[in-house]
Amino acid sequence: MAERIYLYKRYERFWHWSQAVLVLTMLVTGFEVHGSYHLLGFRSAVRVHTLAAWVLLMLWAFTIFWQFTTGEWRQYIPTLAKVGAMARYYAYGIFTGAPHPYHKTAAKKHNPLQRLTYLVLLAAVSPLIWGSGLLYLLRAFWPGLGLEHWLTLEAVAWAHTAAAFLMLCFVIVHVYLTTTGHTVFAHIKTMVTGWEDLPDEGARR
Repeated sequence: MAERIYLYKRYERFWHWSQAVLVLTMLVTGFEVHGSYHLLGFRSAVRVHTLAAWVLLMLWAFTIFWQFTTGEWRQYIPTLAKVGAMARYYAYGIFTGAPHPYHKTAAKKHNPLQRLTYLVLLAAVSPLIWGSGLLYLLRAFWPGLGLEHWLTLEAVAWAHTAAAFLMLCFVIVHVYLTTTGHTVFAHIKTMVTGWEDLPDEGARR
C-alpha cells in the first residue's frame, strides 16, 4: 500500500512559489533589458527587474533565518552517496521503468544529485548573478570605491547575462524534473499541498 508523508511545510511552499514567480519575472525583464525582445519597454522592464530583485533578496533573508531556526538547512548538506545511481536513473533508468534509487523522507527531502546542484547554485551561480547585478545597480558608486579602475560596465553586464543563462538552464531542468514523479503532476501537487504520495516501491531505506 502506498504511503503518504507530509513533506513540505507551509512556509517552504510559500517560499518555493514566491521565488519561482520572482525568478521568472527577473528572467523575462532581464532579457528585455538586454535587448532580446520588446514587451514592457526598457524603463518599465528595468523598474520591474530591480523591484523583483530587492523583493527576492528580502525573501531569501527571511528564508535563511527560517532554515537555521528550524534546522531545515541540513536538508542541503551535500553528499556523494548514490550520486552515480541518480545520474544513471535520470540518464536512462527513468525511460526503462527502473525503480527510483532514492526514497524521500521528511528528514531527507532532496536526493544527492539535487543537493550537489543546489550547492553549485548557491556557491557559484548565485554569487555571480547577485554580485554582478548589484555592481550594475550601484554603478554610480564605483568612483568612490575605486572600482572603475579595474571594472567595466560591459564586463559586469556580460557576467550578469552569463549567470542569467545558467539560471535559465536550472529553471528548465527543474521544471522538467517536476514531471518525473510516479505521475506527471505528482511533484507539482506535492509542492502545492505539502503531501507526497510514495509509490509502493518507495520502501524506507
